Amino acid sequence: MKPLPEYNLSVGEQLKALTASGKLQADPAQMSVAAGLDRVLFNLKKKRPAAKSSALGWLFHARKKPADIVKGLYVHGSVGRGKTMLMDMFFALAPVQKKRRAHFHEFMADVHNRIAAHRQKFKDGETKQADPVPPVAASLFAEAELLCFDEFTVTDIADAMILSRLFSELFTQGCVLIATSNVAPDDLYKDGLNRSLFLPFVDMLKQHVDIMSLDSPTDYRMEKLDSKPVYLTPLEERTDMAMDASWMRALSGRKAQPAEIPMKGRMIRVPRAADRLARFSFTDLCEQPLGAADYLAIAERYDTIFLDHVPKLGPEKRNQTKRFIILIDTLYDHGVRLYVTADAMPEDLLIERRGTEGFEFDRTASRLFEMRSGEYLARHAEKATN
Repeated sequence: MKPLPEYNLSVGEQLKALTASGKLQADPAQMSVAAGLDRVLFNLKKKRPAAKSSALGWLFHARKKPADIVKGLYVHGSVGRGKTMLMDMFFALAPVQKKRRAHFHEFMADVHNRIAAHRQKFKDGETKQADPVPPVAASLFAEAELLCFDEFTVTDIADAMILSRLFSELFTQGCVLIATSNVAPDDLYKDGLNRSLFLPFVDMLKQHVDIMSLDSPTDYRMEKLDSKPVYLTPLEERTDMAMDASWMRALSGRKAQPAEIPMKGRMIRVPRAADRLARFSFTDLCEQPLGAADYLAIAERYDTIFLDHVPKLGPEKRNQTKRFIILIDTLYDHGVRLYVTADAMPEDLLIERRGTEGFEFDRTASRLFEMRSGEYLARHAEKATN
């Protein structure tokens, strides 16, 4: 068998090489999306170098000429169809010096932090610009002219209300957006509060990205599942005993004790921790008013987490369900090893699948399965040793 070529040409050629090697199976839907990503790569390559960015660029609103504007891509489809893999290939190949790939929740947490910092500067008299959005957008564009978002989803009203103004500034400056999502743009923030105020963002998004559906019939995450005993169900004494035994093995004689993580003038309470190992209950993480930034801080602090007593999630636990979805997204994105005791298997935790949460929980269930696989755990082990 011929060695794989260096992946410096296109996403489609990279995909074909992996298929020829037997590492992937041929998938026409993935090849179609690869062609869309390669179109963006081609346009990025022929685009003339961007003018030097300035932190004061928001003052001048220098609009890009049509020839300078590169249309991005928004890929939506069910979980486990290869969207993230294709995004990774594209990002590695993108001929852009200033580029950023992030989980959407992580990016928005950064945006809100920058807005808060600008408002404090205005309060302290360090700037006369009262509106934080233009300078924040300018600083983001100065750092990344290409933004790649995995799992683009909008569940928070604070995010929904700022997206139109933020991306209006970013697109005006020439920012290129690549995004993957479980839902089509028209279904973003579908059941959200004051959704009519969010719809202008959807219209603007459609103008600046091409939209493609990845309709592969195969969930590749399920195919590579080699389940490890890190997800225990149902909730009973035997399960708790098994979880405690795993916890003691992970501690390896270390003493666990309460800890705290500083977060914007308050503390995130960690009931039990030792080095990069922590243990929480579902109540600790999902019954409390925590958000994406809190889960990000936890994922950055600990690489192995034990999560006790995840219940079945009915309509009366909508807020807890949203937090659980964001928690699993964050832990997965950071390669955290997760031990869980739960009242049911992942696909049966959500009692009623309705609206956006139903789509998003399909992703959560798929990720909980993949986080048990030998491949995921090997990836975690490799990350922990680096």
